[in-house]
Amino acid sequence: MTDSSRPWLIALDIDGTVLHEDGTLSPVVIDAVQKTRDAGHEVTLATGRSVSMTIPILDRLNIVPEYVVCSNGAITLKRDTSAPSGYQRFHVERFDPTPVLTKIKQRLPQAHYAVEDETGLYRYTDWFPEGALDAMSEQVSFDELLTTAATRVVVISPGHDIDDFLVVVEDMGLHQVSYTVGWTAWLDIAPEGINKSTALELVRTNLGFDLDRVMVIGDGRNDIEMLQWAAQQGRAVAMGQAPEEVRIHASEMTEDFLADGVATALSTLTH
Repeated sequence: MTDSSRPWLIALDIDGTVLHEDGTLSPVVIDAVQKTRDAGHEVTLATGRSVSMTIPILDRLNIVPEYVVCSNGAITLKRDTSAPSGYQRFHVERFDPTPVLTKIKQRLPQAHYAVEDETGLYRYTDWFPEGALDAMSEQVSFDELLTTAATRVVVISPGHDIDDFLVVVEDMGLHQVSYTVGWTAWLDIAPEGINKSTALELVRTNLGFDLDRVMVIGDGRNDIEMLQWAAQQGRAVAMGQAPEEVRIHASEMTEDFLADGVATALSTLTH
């Protein structure tokens, strides 16, 4: 049982946390999110997804938080009822992708590359899994990617063993950017020093929450900084299926997404 006399700022990852692998949302999780909101807490999303792939999840959860974190922290949205989607870009981090793309291309010449700009448009070189990129996308040459002011770079290496891929990525020493490696041979690159936690700190400050009243729930490697941030004084919850390298940064665990772990964690704020 957690004292809920003062409201909490709660940030939820989407994929593997509130959303199942097949794209479904559990009614139990939807109900828990809404009960938490109705109890006076600020429930938002912090995701690697682009803006246009995040807004529909807000709608499905039936929540309208003041701020939303997208693109692994590179884009923070603010509620704006005059905007068609209900949100406007509040803070955007950009970077020149040329140095990192050139470096990776040398080590992974067969990889597939995509660059997202601040409008959510993805420019990509080769095949990506269905649903992995935004509907706003266009295929271009590798050289054309270098002309984009990026909020994110995505690299996949189909057929690459994940452990070998991790070794190659570590070997490259990508010190000028922030990066995370996904469940498969998937590399997500953001501007230097930018991740979900940097955006959430901006949100926390703007909304006036104390750090001991933040709670985050996530499952992936791109949630590590967010978990570390919340664990300082608040609650950092890792999903049951999270790999050990993610779990070690959490202050508590919940069940996996199939067992509605988000609902279990949120119930401590409403009972």
